[in-house]
Amino acid sequence: MQRILLDVDAGVDDALAIILALNVSELKVEAITAVSGNVHVNQCTCNLLMTLEAMDAREYPIIAKGEAQPLIKPLVTAAHVHGSDGLGNVTRLLTPDGSRRYPMPKPRMSAISAVDLIIDLAGRYPDELILVPLGPLTNIAKAMITNPAQMRKIKEIVLMGGVFETYGNVTITAEFNIFVDPHAAQHVLDFGVPITMAPLDVTHQVILTGARLNAELGERNDKLSQFLRDATKISMAYHQQHEGFYGTYIHDALPIGLLTRPDLFETVDAFVQVETAGDLTQGMTIADLRPERPRPKPNARVCVRVNAEAFLRYFFDCLADGDKHPTVDSPPKRQ
Repeated sequence: MQRILLDVDAGVDDALAIILALNVSELKVEAITAVSGNVHVNQCTCNLLMTLEAMDAREYPIIAKGEAQPLIKPLVTAAHVHGSDGLGNVTRLLTPDGSRRYPMPKPRMSAISAVDLIIDLAGRYPDELILVPLGPLTNIAKAMITNPAQMRKIKEIVLMGGVFETYGNVTITAEFNIFVDPHAAQHVLDFGVPITMAPLDVTHQVILTGARLNAELGERNDKLSQFLRDATKISMAYHQQHEGFYGTYIHDALPIGLLTRPDLFETVDAFVQVETAGDLTQGMTIADLRPERPRPKPNARVCVRVNAEAFLRYFFDCLADGDKHPTVDSPPKRQ
């Protein structure tokens, strides 16, 4: 059993990652913390609770609200991809009688902040707790700045973020999570805790199409299936308009797979740095991933390949059957 803390900015792909993490027996989700990113942290917290209610979860992890602003630069959000509420505009959907299809969730928040909760759990589970940041790294960096001794007890960080050998998704050179708070990202990389990164290079290999989602859900009309259909529509329409396919990337689910099915992934050790000051390249993650090149001492493992079809099969099997973990293929080798 791996103890994890999810740190999310509660967009559509975060919701998919939360659902997956809570449906695999190998993981114990001790807490979920919210941070501004795809949407402001206030909306993010609401989305997080709404996702849990869509699952009809019997028990909730500890939930805490985190930082509203990046360490230094102004906040940038992604409502154009995820909808104005960050969750596919599900908050606007009504039932035939005019009531909200997804009512405002009951408040279930911790009395302490996300930063304090992260520090507390790092001390409570020394050398056990794995942080899984799926948004900007503001909360994680603030916890490291606030109590570095306690945070050095973290076992590992497995994050979604960065881009190395392809184009970014917010600028040509930058991935959204790192771009929103590059100073926090650089601080986390400098801190010395083991880090594994799932960058766009690998998350763009896994596309959930509308046809695939409908085929997997079939005629199911339970609350979670309806939520999955509703929450993904805006993102799928965005990619249809801008990239020519009706579907969405499930970026944030991949770190969950790295923890539970590492055999599906290929990683390389790298020395990763973040551009924090460039006018054209702010948020760019820089590393030499070429296997034949000498490198500085690595500070991260970077995921470069995933068996996309096997991962999608695993994703839906976990959602359908909870503890079912089928035997699937290994990842294709990197060329």
